[in-house]
Formats: sequence, C-alpha cells, structure tokens
Amino acid sequence: MAGVDLSIVGRVVTGRGAPARAEILVAGGRIAEVREPPSDQPPARRIDTGEAYLLPGAIDCHVHSGSHPGEGLGALTAAAAAGGVTTVVDMPYDAEAPVVDVDVLSAKRDRVAQQALVDVALLGTVRPGTGAADVAPLVEAGVVGFKLSLFCTDARRFPRIHDEQFLEVLAAIRDCGSIACVHAENEEIIKPLIARARQAGERSPLAHCRSRPPVSETQAVLTALEYARETGARLHLCHLSLPRSVDLAARYAAEGARVSMETCPHYLCFSEEDMERQGGRLKINPPLRSPADREGLWERLTAGKIDAVASDHAPWPLSDKTHADVFDNHSGAPGVETLLTVVACGIEARGGNMNDVAQVVSARPAALFGLSGRKGSLEAGKDADVVAFDPGAAFTLDEAKLHSNAGWSPYDKMAFSGRVTLTVSRGEVVWDGEQLQGRPGRGQVVEGSRHE
Repeated sequence: MAGVDLSIVGRVVTGRGAPARAEILVAGGRIAEVREPPSDQPPARRIDTGEAYLLPGAIDCHVHSGSHPGEGLGALTAAAAAGGVTTVVDMPYDAEAPVVDVDVLSAKRDRVAQQALVDVALLGTVRPGTGAADVAPLVEAGVVGFKLSLFCTDARRFPRIHDEQFLEVLAAIRDCGSIACVHAENEEIIKPLIARARQAGERSPLAHCRSRPPVSETQAVLTALEYARETGARLHLCHLSLPRSVDLAARYAAEGARVSMETCPHYLCFSEEDMERQGGRLKINPPLRSPADREGLWERLTAGKIDAVASDHAPWPLSDKTHADVFDNHSGAPGVETLLTVVACGIEARGGNMNDVAQVVSARPAALFGLSGRKGSLEAGKDADVVAFDPGAAFTLDEAKLHSNAGWSPYDKMAFSGRVTLTVSRGEVVWDGEQLQGRPGRGQVVEGSRHE
C-alpha cells in the first residue's frame, strides 16, 4: 500500500455487472487501483461507506454560475460538491460578460482558480455578426464546446444566432473538433404568443406553457438537426422537454448525424400541472409539459435513448421568481445539488440500476465533452472523483439546507429514498455527508480532447 493516500470502500459501480464491495485506492489525486475484495491491510486513511454505492463523480454538463451575480462559481461548486457533482460544464452567458473572446475566458479561468471547490469545464459562445471567427481562438484557449441559441433571451448576454450564421458557426466548430450545444426554441412562434397573452391579460403560470407549445421546440430541434447533418458538426441538444424531440434526434443519429441530447430533472419530476402550485418558481425554458410527456421522457431515459441528464442550474433568487405575472419572472431553477439524487432515485424506482445512473450523469457527459481521459469512470489512472450514494438513507429535502445562494429549490419537501453521503474530488474529501470540506479555489479548469 506504499504511496496510497486514501482508500474508499463500498459497492463500486464500474458499469460492468452488478456493483460489488470493493476498494478504490487513491494516490496523488488519481485512482491507483480498484481492488475486489478490499484489502485486509488498509492504508493509513480508509473511508468505509458500508453498503453505499461508489459512483464516478457526477458531471453536470449544463450549469449557469454567472447568470445571477449573487451565485458565482463559489456557491455553485459548493452546491455541486454537496450533491456528488465533481465537475460542472459552465455555460458562457454570464451577466458580467458572455464568453466570446479569449480575454473574457481568461478572466473566468481566474475566477475558477479563486472560487471553485470542484472542477469546471468552460463553454464559449459567439457574437452575432462575428460568429465563426470567434470559434478557433476560444478552442485554442481551452473551451470544451460552444453554446448557441436559436432564441433571443437577451440581445447582449444570450442572443439568437440566425440561420445563415448558424451554418457558418457549425462548420467552424466541426473544423476545430469541438461540439455545439444548442438551445432549440423557435422565436417566430413564441414571441407573438407571449405578446398575444400579455395583450389578452393572461398572466397565470400556465400562460407560460401555452406561449411555448411543443412545436416551438420540435421545429427548432429539426432546424438544428438538419444544419448539423449538412455540416457534419457535433451537435448536443440541450434541455429537451419532449419525447418527440428525443425521437427526432435518435432518427437523425441513426442516419449518421453526430448528435447527442440531454434532458433535465425538472422535466422528469414535474409537469405543467405543477405550475398551479409552484407558479413562477417552475417557469423554465422550454416549459414543463404534460404528465404523458414526463413519463415518455422516463421511458426513453431508462431505455438508454437519452445521453445525459443535466440540471440547467439557474440560481435566480425568489425575488426574481415570485411575481404575480408569470412573464415577469426569470426562467430557470437551481438544481445542481439535487441532480444525482433525483436521477438515482428515479431510475432505481423504475427498475434501473446504478450502472444506468453512472452512464447518464458521468460516463456519457465525459465522452461528449472530451473529458473521458480523466473523468467519467472509476478506472486506474483517472481522477479520483468518487461519490457515495446510500440508497437506504431516505430523507425529505429541505431547501434551507442547500448550498446555492438561490436559497430555494423546486424539490423542497419532496421525499427521496437515498442521498449522497460522501464526495471526493481528485482524492480530496469535499463533502463528508454533513459538511463541506476543502477550500475555495482547489477546483481546476479541465480541458477536453478534441473530437475527430
């Protein structure tokens, strides 16, 4: 056991067969060996998690640390650590300045070095009117992909990339071996419907859902798929809310398009009916859909047809989410700390297993963003990112105990059958099941390998 700094014992999830009780040996922040059964000669420090599952640290491939200045990378990565997330992929639409050039990216890297508790991969975006010229410098500077939107949320921070430029940008992303993450909603459908609702005095929570009908998503999904097929670019469809969107993406993938997709815990847990109870707290883009759509997403997820589940963590304070007029509220909800718990409990309740969980919150996200050399599985040589999930530790979620500065959660008072009891990031305990450990700034920027 010479040179081993730490060992972690539990039911290790390797993706191959049923998890068995084994020991993960850590040296220098990396996994040195996974030993089954555990050694009877432990190193100086051993953590035995009993019958908990040991999974590769979750990778939340869709978070917004900078959309509200009250959050930042410090609070977001603290919430991530407490939720078993050891790597986040941070969106580029920061309130301070969108990540459109190397100088802005460099400043964000500095914030990671000062604030982050766990590791961070960074996305870039492009400026309308500049577009493709922004791509190569950002790839060289270390982004793992690009976020593009077919809907204008904010002309400066979160702009729409129009069709002719979208094609050019996709081609540039292809040529650089990167990936395009796309927010797929059709502006020409949605904005007139919002205007019509406002004019008619429709302000209820469900007015938000009606203003973004299913076709506003599926039409934009088809646009992105056609353009990706034409250019040969790698396309990742963000936050899909509809089973039909998943089916369309799968059809294009079967035809040879390089496409992947994610859904989010809120689409798996809630439906538009929950808007009546939670109101603007559940105003999210795309909106919550029907109960049948929610169950259809679960069917596709448990069948292995959805690549990833990501939180789309948007840490708006309640002051931005509780206006009587639903359209006056910001869209999005906090979720990085609850991601793994929601997915693990939901998959197990539907007959799945922890191998399935590890695929959609770790292995596949790592592959999509070129991080598989270091992240995504419990193998020798990889970063010692390990999370213990105890399936028997039932609890009721209390939003007051969460770590995002948002201060609330749409999952408040929901009962879960298990919870995260340990998070280890590169061999260092950052969550002991009760309290955060480690120091802000220990997180690193991780860069991905390029795709062929």
